[in-house]
Amino acid sequence: MTVLIAYLSYSGNTKEVAELIQQQVESNGIAVEMHRIGIEQPIKAEKYQFIFLGTFTWDKGKTPDEVKDFVWEVGYKPSNIAIFGTGETQFGGDALFCKAVDKLVTFYGSRWDGLKIEQSPRGSQEQLVENWVERVLHDVNTYT
Repeated sequence: MTVLIAYLSYSGNTKEVAELIQQQVESNGIAVEMHRIGIEQPIKAEKYQFIFLGTFTWDKGKTPDEVKDFVWEVGYKPSNIAIFGTGETQFGGDALFCKAVDKLVTFYGSRWDGLKIEQSPRGSQEQLVENWVERVLHDVNTYT
């Protein structure tokens, strides 16, 4: 199985989450390819058995244009996709926190709740990432 971790990161927070996910997936003996949205050439999503898609939220709960472009470039809604992202409650409170994650989970009809991280995943939030990835990988192995 080959997993894609596609992410958009300006500040580095979403990249840190992507790298934690990569480490955990690879520690389970699964091949991972990383894709930096908006930087690297478009990918062929159909060659991956599973996709982790990461974004940040900005401008009052919006999904960044580069992520919307990525969704359009993929051209279909993969069924095995899990969404993660970073945000800050100081900009809009809980109502807008990681709203882009919620929007993408709904758009894709993902069977997994989106992973939402306040700013950087360092410290206690690393455990949130690990627990989420463990649940997703358990389900992926069960249903594939």
